[in-house]
Formats: sequence, C-alpha cells, structure tokens
Amino acid sequence: MKLIKNERFVYLNNYRSSVNSVFMKKSAGDRFKALLKEVGIRPSDFAKFCNTRPQDVNNWYIRGVPYRRMDEIASLLSVNSAWLRTGEGPKYPRKQQQTDKPTEVKETHHNFVQTPDIEIPLYKEVATHADTQQTRIVEIPGQGIRLPRHDLELLDIDPAQAICVHMIGNSMEELIQDGSILAIDRGLTQIVDGEIYAVECDGILRIRYLHRQPSGAVRLRSHNSTDYPDEIFSAEQLQAQNIRILGWVFWWSTLNKRRPLLHFE
Repeated sequence: MKLIKNERFVYLNNYRSSVNSVFMKKSAGDRFKALLKEVGIRPSDFAKFCNTRPQDVNNWYIRGVPYRRMDEIASLLSVNSAWLRTGEGPKYPRKQQQTDKPTEVKETHHNFVQTPDIEIPLYKEVATHADTQQTRIVEIPGQGIRLPRHDLELLDIDPAQAICVHMIGNSMEELIQDGSILAIDRGLTQIVDGEIYAVECDGILRIRYLHRQPSGAVRLRSHNSTDYPDEIFSAEQLQAQNIRILGWVFWWSTLNKRRPLLHFE
C-alpha cells in the first residue's frame, strides 16, 4: 500500500512539473488569449471595448500586447502588466498595492511616461576561446545606447526585448557601414521577407536580409551581394549548424569614415 502511495506521489509531482514547464514556455500572446477565454470575451468585442480593430487583437495573440498598451490592457483584465508581458511574478495585483500606495504608483507611472529616452544595453561579439574562431554575443557592462521612447512605442517594441550591437564587416555596405551600431528587437524573430535580421550562425553574428523558402529553408542575402553571394539553408542545415534568428534590426547608426576634402581652401 505504501508503494502505491509513493508511486502516486511521484506521478503527481512529475505531472505538476510538466504542467509548469509547459506554462513557462507560453508567450505573452498565449497569456493574453487565455485571459480573454477566462472572462468569456470574444476578440471582436474586446476590440470594440479597446477602440481598436479585431485584426489587431488577433495579432496580439501571436506577438503579444503592444508595449505602449501593456499597462492599459493589463488593467482592463485585472492582472499585473509585468506578468502579462513576461509570465513572471504574481498574476494578480495584491489588494495592498491597490489601496495602500495609490499616490506612489501614480507618480511612478507618470515618470515612466514622461521619460523621453530609453537606454538599450550594448552587446559585443567576443571569442569563446583564445585559440578558436568561435564567438558569442555578450553584454558590455555599464554601456548602452539611448533611443527615443516614442519611436520604440510606434514600432511596438518592448524595450526589455531590445539590444544594440556593432556591425562587423562590409556585408551590408553601402546601407550599413562597418562599425555602425545596430538596434535589434528580439521580440520579432518571425521572418518577414526582405526585412533585415540579426542571425547567429554557430556563435557568429551576421546581419542579413532574410527570405523564406519552401520546406522551411531560409535565404540569407547581403546588401553587398558582389562580395557576399546569397546563401540558402535547408531546415536540416539550420538545425545542424545552430543557426538562429536573434531578432529584427529596426535601427542603425552610420558613421562616414571619410572627411570631405575642401579644394577651395
């Protein structure tokens, strides 16, 4: 009898672990969709209530609620915006937070809205070992690039999902110069044909136009196609060569490396 109880205990623990594992893998869109289902609201009705299009709500199922509307939607659904965005922390606001310190919460929200710029952390490509060409992308402590908050909101970019890196090489010249700083939205990894993405190829960072191909293949195209011809990777090659999309490149800086000569001096 004790053996049966122990087996049942182990089974229940394994079941709970698997459920928790599946839950943690859910995206912000999955959480938003589940919330509407919990309260029995159809996407079309919720769209009218939020003064937006039903198609926008359906898109939120896939990409999650836009960052600029996260607090508003979370409040309407009576959940914490941090939980809705990341899945971490308490799902529901505590009553103490709502009643004891309303002034403090209001002031924090006001400061958040009024801050004109957001500092995006700066990353760099470093060698994993001194005697190899293998690299990886790591954050540079204490360094970041400030970008206008308004621009990120217009592009529906969650600042927590944004990073900056340096462009290495001339594969994207004349569009993006070697040494330019790029901003990447890690929240958008789904391929939109012809858009520029940051791609990690077995630890090496590449900036390329991406195009979908049949059977799950992907074509990588450089702006400097003369020196860098197109590359096509099958679905099997993508997995075997550890090729993954880091995110969508939404901003870059370009430094003119040559100062113009003044012939009339």
